Order: sequence, then C-alpha cells, then structure tokens
Amino acid sequence: MASTITEKIIAAHAGRDSVAAGEFVYATVDIALGNDITAPIAIREFAEAGFDKVFDPEKVVMVPDHFTPNKDIKSAEQSKILRDFSRRHKLTHYWEVGRVGVEHALLPEQGVVVPGDLVIGADSHTCTYGAVGAFATGVGSTDLAAAMASGKVWLRVPESMKFVFEGRRRRWVGGKDFILAVIGKIGVSGALYRAMEFTGSAIGTLPMEDRLTMCNMAIEAGAKNGIVPPDDITAEYEKGRAEREGVFYNSDEDAAYVETHSFNAAEIQPLVACPHLPENVRAAAELDGVKVDQVVIGSCTNGRISDLRTAAEILKGRKVHEDVRLLVLPATPAIYRQAMDEGLLEIFADVDAVIGPPTCGPCLGGHMGCLASGETAVATTNRNFVGRMGHPESQVYLSGPAVAAASAVTGRITDPNEL
Repeated sequence: MASTITEKIIAAHAGRDSVAAGEFVYATVDIALGNDITAPIAIREFAEAGFDKVFDPEKVVMVPDHFTPNKDIKSAEQSKILRDFSRRHKLTHYWEVGRVGVEHALLPEQGVVVPGDLVIGADSHTCTYGAVGAFATGVGSTDLAAAMASGKVWLRVPESMKFVFEGRRRRWVGGKDFILAVIGKIGVSGALYRAMEFTGSAIGTLPMEDRLTMCNMAIEAGAKNGIVPPDDITAEYEKGRAEREGVFYNSDEDAAYVETHSFNAAEIQPLVACPHLPENVRAAAELDGVKVDQVVIGSCTNGRISDLRTAAEILKGRKVHEDVRLLVLPATPAIYRQAMDEGLLEIFADVDAVIGPPTCGPCLGGHMGCLASGETAVATTNRNFVGRMGHPESQVYLSGPAVAAASAVTGRITDPNEL
C-alpha cells in the first residue's frame, strides 16, 4: 500500500504495516511536551487520575517559555508547578531561565526531536518539528496528561495535502513568505485536520530554519501537522545535535493526496498577513501607507539566527524610525550567544532596538511589548487575531524578518527591496 510520510510515521508508531486516512489509531509517543501555560493543567489532571510516575523521564519535556522571565506572581506560580514536577520525576529535559528558550526553537536546536519521531505537545505550534521529518501535532492538556502517564496518544490519521514549490526564490524571500503564500491561497481552514507536506526543488534548497518556519504555521491553515520529507539538509542539521538516531521516512511516489497545490518560488514577493487573520495576505509593496508603532523580531516562527542575520543586514548603518519601538528577541540562549559573537546584537543596539531574553512574551500579548489601543505592530510571529498582542483595538501585521526590519527603519510597512 502506497503511503505518505505522515502515514508511514503514524503506522510505525501504531505497530502497523500501514494506516489509511480516517483511521483511528493508538500510537506510541517519542516526545510529550508541555509549557508554562498548558502543562500545569496536565500536571493537575495527571495527579487527580492517580498517576505517580511518568512513562519515561527522558521523553516528557517541560519548557517554561511563555511568561519567562516571570512577569507576575501568577506566572511565577505556573512556572513553579513545572519546576517542581520536573524535579519530582527527574525529567531529563527541563530548562530554567538562563538556559530556557522558546520551546519550538529549543527542541530542534538541542536535538531532542529527531526525524521519524511522533511528537505531541500541549501547544498548537508543536507542528514545527515536521521540518525535520517528524510527525508532530498539538494536543489538549488532558491528552498530554494521558501521554505523560502512558506514552500513548489516540488520534485519527489525517488526509495529506501536497504543496510543491519549484524555481528560485527572490532576494529577501524566505520560508515565512512561502507559508504566507500557502495560507493566503487556501485560507485558515483550508487544511483542516490534514497533513501539509511541503516538497519541490525550492523546498529542497530551503535551509532548515526556513522549513521550521513553514511547518510552524501549518496550524494557521488548520492542519494537523506540517512536514518536510528529510534529505541531505536534514542530515546535515541533525549531525552532531541529535540525541537519538532518527529514521528518514519519505512518501511513496504513488501515495494519495487529497489536494496538490503548486507554487513558482520566483513569483513570490515579500508578503504580509494583514489583520485579523493569517489568510489576509498581501505583498508588502502594496501596504506602503500603513504606519507602524512597534516591530517584533523573534518567536518560535522567526527568532532563529538566520532571521537575526537577515534583520541585521537590513538595519546595519541605519536607525530605527523615531516613532517605532523595535524589539529583538533571540529564541534561545544559544542563538543569543551566536548573535553576540557575530556582532548582530551590537548592530541592533546601535540602531536603538531593545534586545530581550528568549521568551514568547509579546507574541501572545503576554509581556515585554503589549500593544495599546490603536497601535499597529509588524511582527515575525504567527498569529494576528483580534487582541493577540495586546489591546483588542490594536492591529498586527505578520511578516518575515526582512519586511519587519525594513518597516522598523521607515516607520511604515516596507518591502525591503525598496530601501
């Protein structure tokens, strides 16, 4: 039976030779992930169900990243629940402030997730890990509690969609623009409970960090998971970092897809998702008159070193517009250190940016950059719903780091090619 990569990974973890879209399976979990918002609920359910130990302390992962450093008493209490649980169960993968990073940047970087894994996380952007050829999906806190105890998850096998990118991408165009092009075409429910498989020659040359960005936003199209079949770029990325040996699955040539969409990479411009949905996609060049109050470069979507390099290339020798607040948040301590070693942080400081610690912070309107009524932000984050980054009467435009940096300089949404 011909199978997609998603079906092969699920089948392997369900102890089956094959599975079909629509089937319900009970599958083994390689990584079960929680953060400081979702894990406290899972931990409470875990205790109330009478469980006294996790199925494997190396496979249950806790990352307090959303409100770290803690912004108030409530967030401190949330983080303490994770800390106490991790110590009690001697979890291998728990990071405290100073070591902690944004979870979906931290786990691939540290080699915790490897190709062929089945990963669940009580966070919708768990789908990020599909970039390394894993099946990864978000679940509820009660599902996480069950998985922490049993090492199993119950799920329905998703139908698969294929997104084929061919051709050579333009300057300043990256994975964020690719995925915005997809969501702009199919809409925020266009891949509802489906697997989004990204392939083609343009994906084959796309760096791992851009692939992580694409898979991160699969959920913004309603997908169950996003995935890129592993290749030489995957192997090179995993070399020296993977904690375990991964399994490289690939789709069969005659595998069935419910839909296939094709894109010419050369035709994709720097793009922006306008308020208040990620599907409201327009070319940055068409939004020249939109005034900007705040720019955020960071998050699990675009806070990696390549994103910071892109932003620094545009910002170097310039200044942030006097009416704009620019926040730069490296996604992990290792990225922060690398940005420091490469002189990127000096560039950001010279242009009057605020450089913050690794945190989800402003992405969810949590702290370190909430918006006031009537304010507008350009952010390299993944959601721009009403009130997502602060006041319900604020507006959020989503972009890649190039557009964000250019907009910080001009004070209005700007295509970086126009600088």
